[in-house]
Amino acid sequence: MTCLPRLPALLAPVLLAGCASIPAPLDVPVSAATADGASAQARTGDRVRWGGEVIEVETTADRSCFQLLSRPLDARARPRQVDGQHGRFLACRDGFYDPQVFQPGRELTVLGTVRGERATRRVGEYDYPMPVVDAEVIYLWPPRIDYEPIYATPYPWWSPWYGPWPHRPLRPHPRPRPH
Repeated sequence: MTCLPRLPALLAPVLLAGCASIPAPLDVPVSAATADGASAQARTGDRVRWGGEVIEVETTADRSCFQLLSRPLDARARPRQVDGQHGRFLACRDGFYDPQVFQPGRELTVLGTVRGERATRRVGEYDYPMPVVDAEVIYLWPPRIDYEPIYATPYPWWSPWYGPWPHRPLRPHPRPRPH
């Protein structure tokens, strides 16, 4: 009987370890350099794990290059959905990657080394210099699923917000917003 109270305490770290883990191909030691930091100062040869949103995929006969809008990564190495200027970078890897699969807006995490040269791509009328990563791993994340919040309760005569039937609401009931 003395082991039973300790069992949850022993299992908690094991159970929580799976909550925020980095996918196996991306789980290697990397430099702390960021895409916008690499634009300011050359970090040739650094092994990096960068992520972002696909802007464009350029394919040739034997190589594919992804132009990515850089985003900071979360604890699982997935690009976070944040606004702000984090720069752009180009990730290139041997092989063909179908632009229909890697469509603009999809999230990628790239593991690779920063190349010494910088690519320049035209953004509007601006020549945008960006660091180039020789990618070892291109990790395509599944699309995010947005759930709509549920505002109405199935039993209008009782809910934690309304209280029992004859009473008035304890707080205003939010209305769904039109899309």
